[in-house]
Amino acid sequence: MLEVRETQYLSPQASFVRNSKGRIIFEEEDPYRTAYQRDRDRILHAKAFRRLKQKTQVFLSPEGDHFRTRLTHTLEVTQIARTVARALGLNEDLTEAIGMGHDLGHTPFGHAGESVLNEVVSGGFRHFEQSLRVVDKLERRGELRGLNLTWEVRDGIRYHSQGKALLHGLPSEGPNTLEGAIVSISDAIAYINHDIDDALRAGIIRMEDLPTEAIRSLGQSTSQRIDGMVVGMIEGSKEGKVGILPEVLEPMNSLRDYLYKNIYPCEAIDGEIRKAKKVLRELYDYLLENPDQVLLSTDTDDPLERRVVDFLAGMTDDYTIRLHQSIFMPKHWH
Repeated sequence: MLEVRETQYLSPQASFVRNSKGRIIFEEEDPYRTAYQRDRDRILHAKAFRRLKQKTQVFLSPEGDHFRTRLTHTLEVTQIARTVARALGLNEDLTEAIGMGHDLGHTPFGHAGESVLNEVVSGGFRHFEQSLRVVDKLERRGELRGLNLTWEVRDGIRYHSQGKALLHGLPSEGPNTLEGAIVSISDAIAYINHDIDDALRAGIIRMEDLPTEAIRSLGQSTSQRIDGMVVGMIEGSKEGKVGILPEVLEPMNSLRDYLYKNIYPCEAIDGEIRKAKKVLRELYDYLLENPDQVLLSTDTDDPLERRVVDFLAGMTDDYTIRLHQSIFMPKHWH
């Protein structure tokens, strides 16, 4: 009934679950949930999803209760993407599953951790590829390995970092569904706004420091700016293509550029990031030489470096710091 209802109420451009390319391993369908709904539920119950609550968005280990973490970022992206998908008549269940799973492979300390692993790991490291590895292989150890998600959800996770290319009409490999494209752009909408909000809360910038024309165009408050960008995406998407109105895209890019020029590189953030990079780099080198010091996966044929990377990428900020202290700091004598 749910599959039939999709064909009756969704846009012809939507990704209908009955047309899914399926799972890597065949499974019998659930009598009460569609395949995309089951994917969303599997991600929600994954250990990697729970760990996002203690992974950095921008501010490392913030003491305030209201700073974003990787988990709250994920929820904000998903909410924005669902709003757009619903307005465009696209598949909201697929959109939600992609949004919930898009950052499962993110490292501790946010993009600082990703940068370190990309420098030291042979072949590099990209968090979107690690997210796909999490759902395909690392979850459910000891059982049927991986979450065995549908092709469309896996595709959306794999290509979720294409927001900039999609917004500017640049060539990109994917995503291959409109729902995946919505998540890519919603990811940018979310971080542009909540990173500015967190920087204001932290006292790193003042409201009057933000680009005047962008604020005049999109609004003074976070909710006004998000609403303007969401409406811009809904009204700028047409003819089977997800986009954003030019009059919204310009001030949105202005705010994004401000983040990368004035907030992310500032000493208050960058100083802590340098420390975080040092911690991860030292742990990586140590664990390659002393793999028996931690519980690395043994039920795999993966080489040692791959298992070390999986271990480091899966850690939370707090666990990373505690492990580093236990290895490199002197202990009290009892």
